[in-house]
Amino acid sequence: MKSIRRLLVLPLLALFTAFTVIACTGGGSEDAATGTPIRVGSKDFTEQSIIGEMYALVLENAGFSVERKPKLGGTPVAQAGLESGEIDLYPEYTGTGLLTVLKLPTESDRQAVFDKVAAGYKEQFNLVWLEPAPMNNTQALAMTQARSQELGIQTISDMAAQASELTMIGPPEFAEREDGLPGIQAAYGNFELEEYKAVDPGLRYRGLVDGEADVAVAFGTDGEISAFDLVLLEDDQQLFPPYQVAPVVRQEALDANPELADALNALAPRLTDEVMQRLNYEVSGNQREPEDVAREFLTQEGLIQES
Repeated sequence: MKSIRRLLVLPLLALFTAFTVIACTGGGSEDAATGTPIRVGSKDFTEQSIIGEMYALVLENAGFSVERKPKLGGTPVAQAGLESGEIDLYPEYTGTGLLTVLKLPTESDRQAVFDKVAAGYKEQFNLVWLEPAPMNNTQALAMTQARSQELGIQTISDMAAQASELTMIGPPEFAEREDGLPGIQAAYGNFELEEYKAVDPGLRYRGLVDGEADVAVAFGTDGEISAFDLVLLEDDQQLFPPYQVAPVVRQEALDANPELADALNALAPRLTDEVMQRLNYEVSGNQREPEDVAREFLTQEGLIQES
């Protein structure tokens, strides 16, 4: 009798164990969302720190486990992290993808640039671009309102016409890069400045406001533009490509966690030039932590719950 009971119990135990394993493992997507963290990277400057933290927070709010990989360095490091699988996603700019990663010719049409980088990344790296934000952190030239009005300069062509009497201030590499001063000179008539003042990037706006220069090298979403009420000169020859930001995601991570696209795409339309200028200045000007600025904005926008 004991032998019969043993023969009946063993198959039942095996069947129970099988059901337990199936119940614990569940589907692949659910396991990835609850067990394996989504690794969110960002490059090493203010705007990237803020947006990278936003990505992490909206994903956590959507129920994902997130591992943060901030301050990775420049584009080559972040791109290598995606290709190697060290990170699953990070914020990148369409112009950077076009020129730096894919090494394609510059162009100014936003949709065309996005379509080219999306297709190129998918084909070459199996990486996916999600929805781009309206913001455009493109290279630019800035002047104070007073100096712009005094000299009648509203466009880069206006500036080029008076270049021999103007001092420009900016980082040292801008004077050498093909998409910096040499590129502007080639597109706008091979003008010569009175002087180019090469300074640490953090000093260029103070030098402009203090009158040490007439024109400063800028980026479209720099916080100082709104804080100092500066004029961005119109790129009337459309030299600079658009630099819209979007999450770039490993296809494998997206396959395992398709819901992450909805969470990140919901954030994209909120990131305008004006919003990012304000948020960037909260960090660069008011010395707040990027994490606090990101959380406050997302809470105000109703994209995450108050903690």
